[in-house]
Amino acid sequence: MKKQTSVWSWLPSLYFAEGIPYVIVMNLSVIMYKRLGLSNTDIAFYTGWLYLPWVIKPLWSPFVDLLKTKRWWIVSMQLLIGSGLAGVAFTLPAPFYLQVSLVLFWLMAFGSATHDVAADGFYMLALDEREQSFFVGIRSTFYRLATIFGQGALVVAAGYLERTTGNIPYAWSLTLLVAAGLFVAFSVYHRFVLPTVSDDRRDRRKSYSDTWQEFGRVVVAFFDKKNIGIAIVFMLIYRLSEAMLVKLASPFMLDARLEGGLGLSTEAVGVVYGTVGIIALIVGGILGGIAISRWGLRRCLMPMALALTLPNLVYVYMALWQPTSLVLINGAVAAEQFGYGFGFTAYMMYLIRFSEGEYKTSHYAICSGFMALGMMLPGMAAGWIQTTLGSYLSFFIFVVVCILPTIAIVPLVRSKMD
Repeated sequence: MKKQTSVWSWLPSLYFAEGIPYVIVMNLSVIMYKRLGLSNTDIAFYTGWLYLPWVIKPLWSPFVDLLKTKRWWIVSMQLLIGSGLAGVAFTLPAPFYLQVSLVLFWLMAFGSATHDVAADGFYMLALDEREQSFFVGIRSTFYRLATIFGQGALVVAAGYLERTTGNIPYAWSLTLLVAAGLFVAFSVYHRFVLPTVSDDRRDRRKSYSDTWQEFGRVVVAFFDKKNIGIAIVFMLIYRLSEAMLVKLASPFMLDARLEGGLGLSTEAVGVVYGTVGIIALIVGGILGGIAISRWGLRRCLMPMALALTLPNLVYVYMALWQPTSLVLINGAVAAEQFGYGFGFTAYMMYLIRFSEGEYKTSHYAICSGFMALGMMLPGMAAGWIQTTLGSYLSFFIFVVVCILPTIAIVPLVRSKMD
């Protein structure tokens, strides 16, 4: 039996906590390292590696059930993430901050990926089907609010502290300490508020060897799927241009105008990219879902691929003309992010459709690993490409050219759809 605890007392905070670490590790860290003086090549390469825990998450997710309860994993991973954030905060003033902070960010990424597995599993155990259907929109809303908080509010706060204290490492240390305190509070709160669910227990019926054998069957079944080769290529290159763009969008906005950037302050980037951009992304995703429900994935795939990729042209415009108007910059970023949100919906729906079958949940986890790999590899190379080409304008033109593989694979994928 479930302990009678109101879902509203834990579900919003659980999914708010789920959304923040990914944004901090993958987006906020880019801005922080840029403000601390790292080159674009180093930023893209090092932060690109932080995708790895999400790439290999399917390898260890089956063992979450074997070791402890999902409730235990949620509380422990939130404490681990809070400890990691505090560790980064305390190492920023040190000369060896880069090495230590990257290790801690990687541990946070591991904790976040594990937290995702445990939280989603707990959601399915703690709620019946009717409740799951009702709260699916609520959990998505709080996850999106967490994205705005992590990429918007925290960046704005760091920028404000940069401006008022004049000490960039100190400003980011304080910001990360606030985030660390928040996660310690989440851990303590969920330790007492998360309900105890009878089905949430360590599975003692399975041994490690049984789990590996079952995982092997899942993997074999995945690679035996029809059109697996085309599907994997599609998963890897659908977001090729976006994978490179996202790594250098913030550095481009922060870099001085003489260096080809827009010369924005950290606070302005938090508003433009982390708030206005994310809101446009959310709206695009909602409308994308409505479009697919009305016209179907096959019919929407090409228009959505174009919506995801073509708005990258706004960065060519901004690199060429270097606008100073925040209204114009906000509009350009909102247009690109709206298109990304709209087009990304088709990608997610394709992964869901491709995962259907006996091992639907496990196959979707494998698909999500390929999705992360498709962001990781191009992102790692983005800084080197920009440095080699010599300017942001050349880099963004290259990004637009990288639209072509995405557009080329879509008709092939559509032809294989039932």
